[in-house]
Amino acid sequence: MTALPSTSLNQYFTDFSSDITGIELPKKFTYPFDYKPHQLSELACNEVKQFLETQTEINHNFGLRSGQEGQIIGKMFGVLVVQKLTGEIGYLAAFSGKVAGRNHHAHFVPPVFDGLTEGSFVNVGMTELTNINNELAQLQKDSSASGKKAVSHLIAHRTQHCNDILNGIIDSYHFLNIAKTAKGLREIFDEKVGKNPPGGAGECALPKLLQFAFIHDLKPIAMAEFWWGKSPKGRYMEHGAYYPACLDKCKPILTHMLDGIEFDNV
Repeated sequence: MTALPSTSLNQYFTDFSSDITGIELPKKFTYPFDYKPHQLSELACNEVKQFLETQTEINHNFGLRSGQEGQIIGKMFGVLVVQKLTGEIGYLAAFSGKVAGRNHHAHFVPPVFDGLTEGSFVNVGMTELTNINNELAQLQKDSSASGKKAVSHLIAHRTQHCNDILNGIIDSYHFLNIAKTAKGLREIFDEKVGKNPPGGAGECALPKLLQFAFIHDLKPIAMAEFWWGKSPKGRYMEHGAYYPACLDKCKPILTHMLDGIEFDNV
C-alpha cells in the first residue's frame, strides 16, 4: 500500500538486508560528479533494484515490460548511505522528478518542494492555465480584427501566468547543508552560475536525499545513482548502470549542500 506523504524518519530510513558488519566505512564522502560506488552504496542500490523488479505498488512504465500501458519514461534513482546519531548505519532512496505522475511513494524520500499538494499555487495555476488555453482556442476561431487583438492579449496574459508559476516554484525551493544553513534555489544559481535555474532544478535524487538527511540529523556516508528503464530519446542511458550527478541542474545546488563535507577524490 502506497504511504501518505510524510517526513517521518522511520518511514524512509532502511536497514541493510545484508550483513554489513565487516565492511569498513569510507573515510570521506563520495564525490558525486566522478565516482566508483562504495561497497555499501552498491549493496543499497542492489536492494533498491530488487525492490523495483518485484514491487507492484508503483504503476510506472519504465519500458522494461512488454505490453505495459502508459508513456515509457526511464528514471534516475539514488541512494544515500547514512549514519544516525546513535551510530546505526542504513540508507535512504529517492527518484528524480516524479514517478507514475506522483511525488510520493513508499520507501522513497519526499521532494524538497511539493507543488502537487491539493490547493497549492501550482495546481491552482495549472487549472487556470487550462482555462486560458480553452478560452484561447475559442477566440482563435474569430478572424476579425477585434478577435485577433483579443488573442494577442490573451497570449501575453498566458505567458505572464506561466512565468508567475515558474517563479513561484523557483522561490519555493530552499536547500540545507550539513550546518543547516538554508539557501534558496534562485540565490544558489545566481551565486554559482549567474543565471536563473533551469527547469527541474532541485528535483533530482541526490538533493532530495541530502535534504532529508540534514533535516533528520543523518550523517551522509556514501552515495550512488543509477538509471532504471529504457533509454530516453537522443541520449543513451544503460539500464541499471551508475551515473554521476548532473552538472547543469545539480552541481550548483550540491556545491552548497555539500559545503563542509570532505570528498574521497581530494
